[in-house]
Amino acid sequence: MRMRKKKWAEPYLEAHGEYALSDPKEYKGRWKEILNGRELHVEIGMGKGDYLIRMSEMYPEDAWVGIEKDRNAAATACRKMLEDESCSQNNNRMIVADGAYLADWFAEGEIDVIHLNFSDPWPKKYTHKRRLSSEKFLNLYKQLLSENGCVRMKTDNKGLFEDSVLYFLENGFTLTEFSVDYRRNEHPEDAVTEYENRFMELGQPIYLLKAVAAPIQKIG
Repeated sequence: MRMRKKKWAEPYLEAHGEYALSDPKEYKGRWKEILNGRELHVEIGMGKGDYLIRMSEMYPEDAWVGIEKDRNAAATACRKMLEDESCSQNNNRMIVADGAYLADWFAEGEIDVIHLNFSDPWPKKYTHKRRLSSEKFLNLYKQLLSENGCVRMKTDNKGLFEDSVLYFLENGFTLTEFSVDYRRNEHPEDAVTEYENRFMELGQPIYLLKAVAAPIQKIG
């Protein structure tokens, strides 16, 4: 669901363009160097930024990049990050644009983990191709993931999860982690956002999968 338009959003993003990037082509192939990270994590559809903030705090040795195309949500995330005194911006950045252009910003084999957290389920059949786990996106991820890189997906939507399991398996991925009730046990290594906690309080199961892609066979 698109957020209500915020009058301050555009001026705020423009004022902080060094952090909330709109077209970071000059970063391509250099993210780990620029953010001084051991591994590069990219969250597509970061929403209001809570997951990226917490994870970049928990893993300061890694580089974190969040992507959000909704400019109102992106502005909210940007303000949270820049005003959170516990969150250092040394190891994270935002990209305010559509994740479909990943290949413009990241080099082949550059990303270690792609995070899909509570993505829009696009429930109507004719919109399934917009899902971040659809074939179009999976083919893109395979190009950009490192040799041992993975996609990590969490959702509260059973239909999206079931379909996505098939998408991954049909498009050359192997599932290395799989849960239909991920939060039944504690996972201190993974941040719980306010949004996710709302579902947990209602007793809604959280679905999780982790998938790795088979190496791309190059011709010639």
